[in-house]
Amino acid sequence: MTFLDGPGPRIIAHRGLAIDAPENTLLAFLKALSAGATHLETDVHASADGVAVISHDADLTRVAGRAVRVEQLTTPELGRIPLGHGQSFTTLAEALDAFPEARFNIDIKDERAAVPTAAAILAARATDRVLLTSFSASRRAAATAALPDVAVSPSVSEVVPALVGAKLGIRALTARALRRFAAVQIPERRGPVRLVTARTVRAVHRAGAEVHVWTIDDVADMTRLLDLGVDGIVTNRCDLLKHLVSARN
Repeated sequence: MTFLDGPGPRIIAHRGLAIDAPENTLLAFLKALSAGATHLETDVHASADGVAVISHDADLTRVAGRAVRVEQLTTPELGRIPLGHGQSFTTLAEALDAFPEARFNIDIKDERAAVPTAAAILAARATDRVLLTSFSASRRAAATAALPDVAVSPSVSEVVPALVGAKLGIRALTARALRRFAAVQIPERRGPVRLVTARTVRAVHRAGAEVHVWTIDDVADMTRLLDLGVDGIVTNRCDLLKHLVSARN
């Protein structure tokens, strides 16, 4: 199995399915997979004891009402913090172990989390079922140094040349910019600029990569993007996307 094996579109559950479940928890991931998600999107920070912990935010204010940062607490301390519905913080290793067939799209949020993330993936023998991404190319590179064959998507600075090449019709520029990447993961728009168009999708496909768009929760938007030929959608409502994909098929 590899991260992008099988037919699309990819139904990528953003932090799991956080309906009657706290985001980025084992329960949210279980609900997402049960609802038909093909991939789980998640985020990692490093704990005080140097373990890759699943959390989108750097601190606990939003999810637990505590003014403390993930990096200030050990893994056992994080594991004792209630997030609701019997859930707490989980490590990446625990999530990979709990769902041994699931494919994880992992966003490295913290430089300190890069090496622990690679270690967790190696320990779980999960290299072929994960994709690593980050807004920082250096953070992602710090993890992929130990995972040479892992699937990756470009950072912001890396994706810009590909999109410029797509807009200007310079195939060589897009191909060169994307030669190391399995998928381009971008929002549909950045301010007034529309990043995802039929032309963009065609150009990325010609370069041998997929197009995944985030974060889309409206069914009409999902429909329009699928009509453009995107390969995957990152969504908080994987249940709605699954129904849409099933109806289209």
